[in-house]
Amino acid sequence: MFKNALYGLILLGGIGASGLLTAAYRAPGRLPLNRPETMPVQQDTSKKIRLIQAKSVVNLQTDTMTERRFVGDVIFQQGTSLLSCDSAAFHANTNIIEAWGNVHINQDDSVHTYSDQLLYRGNQRLATLTGNAKLTDSKIVLTSPTLHYDLNTKIGTYDQGGKLVNGESVLTSREGIYYGETKDVYFKKEVVVVDPGFTLGTDTLMYNSVTKIATIMAPTTINDGKMTMYVTSGYYNTELGYGNFAQRPTIEDSTNTFTANEIQTDKATGISIATGNMIWRDTAQKVAVLANYGIVNQNVKTVLATQKPVMLLEGKDDTLFVAGDTLFSGIVPIIKDSATLAEDSARIARGDTSVNKSDTAEKRFLIAYHHVKIYSDSLQGVADSVYYSSVDSVFRLYRDPVLWANNNQLTGDTIFLFTKNQKADKLLLDQNALIVNSPGPDMYNQIKGNTILGYFGDEKLDSMYVNGNAENIYYVQDDDSAFVSINRLLSANTRVYFEKGELERIVFVKEPEATMYPFTQMPEEQKLLPGFKWEIHRKPKSKYELIGQ
Repeated sequence: MFKNALYGLILLGGIGASGLLTAAYRAPGRLPLNRPETMPVQQDTSKKIRLIQAKSVVNLQTDTMTERRFVGDVIFQQGTSLLSCDSAAFHANTNIIEAWGNVHINQDDSVHTYSDQLLYRGNQRLATLTGNAKLTDSKIVLTSPTLHYDLNTKIGTYDQGGKLVNGESVLTSREGIYYGETKDVYFKKEVVVVDPGFTLGTDTLMYNSVTKIATIMAPTTINDGKMTMYVTSGYYNTELGYGNFAQRPTIEDSTNTFTANEIQTDKATGISIATGNMIWRDTAQKVAVLANYGIVNQNVKTVLATQKPVMLLEGKDDTLFVAGDTLFSGIVPIIKDSATLAEDSARIARGDTSVNKSDTAEKRFLIAYHHVKIYSDSLQGVADSVYYSSVDSVFRLYRDPVLWANNNQLTGDTIFLFTKNQKADKLLLDQNALIVNSPGPDMYNQIKGNTILGYFGDEKLDSMYVNGNAENIYYVQDDDSAFVSINRLLSANTRVYFEKGELERIVFVKEPEATMYPFTQMPEEQKLLPGFKWEIHRKPKSKYELIGQ
């Protein structure tokens, strides 16, 4: 088989580099026995491979190949890299090593690779590790059935599935690329990250083993046990639990969900900052907030919204919109008493799934301040600030508040609007209360008192009780709706009734002081009550006015 037949020497009992270089390799009849042949010393360059040690070695020669086979504690050196194994074949012509058993490449004491088998191309410095392949540096352990590693660039790749362990974090994928210089790992296909603090699933991910930052490059789901994040771009610091995401990420938990153009979130504080077209929603209480900037605290379930914020309170048949310069919403915990808990238990036994099974119920409150506007199909309003709590379902309007119910303008120093199912139920105009509507151009029906308590029926004003110094001016019409007179009355208390939201009749609790003027003869200075104001210009015209403010 061999041209010159097999020749060589098996060196037993261990051989070092110096022993190998002085070992005699003789062909009978060619070299004198007293002239040992010394192997030439290979130059220590980046491509030259030299043997450091082996227990035994065999030289094989053919027409096309020179091969050395080494067995037992084999160590090769190429530049600053060391390769050790149980046995190896070295092809000198091609500068290729095949190694078997406990293969280990030590590159500059910075990157270590291990495997059962190895094919190493010395000229290209490329290693193909097969069988329990492993790569480690100071931070991570990367394993795969087969690993390709480039010692020039310190880049390792796998395409048959791999696992990276970095502290308590475990990352797996079908394909991956390890960059030794930057400590980045690029994961591709079926990427899963499992950590004590969260799990992550995606198709593509870049991970830095030093900073422990995961760069999001494809649709990704991150779940930390309390909240779930759906993101497509940005980064997540897996050690700190801090994320910065772009391209409309969404974060949700058991009670609320929100999205925005960009979101920064911090697991340690529970605070997320949403920028650009934020939509936040309390799914349990059917409350939503729209804004261009918001701060959400998921630990205490609050949201602070600025930059054109609007809150939506969803009712059964209508939605109430509240807008202002700033909106803040939080939770008021309500502790249930024993009787309520017993009632809830009975409802649960009857199969009622809407019951809150805990001993506390959460009620949301809203604070809106500066240039507040309110709009629903049946009710509109403005004020400097508004407070609303779902504990009592009351809107409190402060500082120059105005409400419009159908065609009636309602004002007072403070307005309390009581609602049921987001619909107006009753209202209280507290101090300097005034109701105005306009039956025609420059004509105003007016009802004034210290306080006015009003009731709604079928979403329209049904009746009102005017308490203290009740004053009235109203225009009288005949059956053909022609104006015939103007009445001005003063009474201690007055009841006012409406029909389909329009003034229908006035009932005086005590005999009033009344003056009736023919329609054209009432003095102009008598046509308006003290404190009169008509502010129809402030009335919101549609919900789009609030959303697009």
